[in-house]
Amino acid sequence: MIIGLISDTHIPDRARILPQNVLDAFNDVDLIMHAGDLTSPKVIDELEELAPVMAVQGNMDRANGINLPKAKVIEVEGLKIGMIHGEVYPRADSDQLLYLAKELDVDILVSGHSHQPKIEQKEGILLLNPGSPIVPRLADRTVMLLEINNNEVDVEIIKIGSPVCSALDFDQFKRD
Repeated sequence: MIIGLISDTHIPDRARILPQNVLDAFNDVDLIMHAGDLTSPKVIDELEELAPVMAVQGNMDRANGINLPKAKVIEVEGLKIGMIHGEVYPRADSDQLLYLAKELDVDILVSGHSHQPKIEQKEGILLLNPGSPIVPRLADRTVMLLEINNNEVDVEIIKIGSPVCSALDFDQFKRD
């Protein structure tokens, strides 16, 4: 199974649409997991044209009245995958994310919030953050592909490239 991982799209407040490179990267996935801060349910609709979508609520989703669960857990080939937005401080703190993964009793934890891609294994738990394809922080624009095959896990960070705008509509991208 191939799962597309994405987070922190912030549409339409930071960009009008998902970059075409995101759609291209997820073209052959079986499932898409969005780790929060969609800021519009239209993001789910657009991604569902490619594959089924699971999403959790981010801090900006709450501010925009989007009602999604705070956490989700699924099982794929005997591995439990949890997803949260990951509002821990300091941002992306591995110890706190590990604690949340243990609370959910998962093998893999997908989170967002930091806008920085991360692949880290800690105490046997794989911590993943796909970064942001729209507003990264000190990183490239990214998503991830998670492949699970016969209990073997492979993770790939996909660089999305330039923002999806021209000089004329650059005002669609706002600063953090």
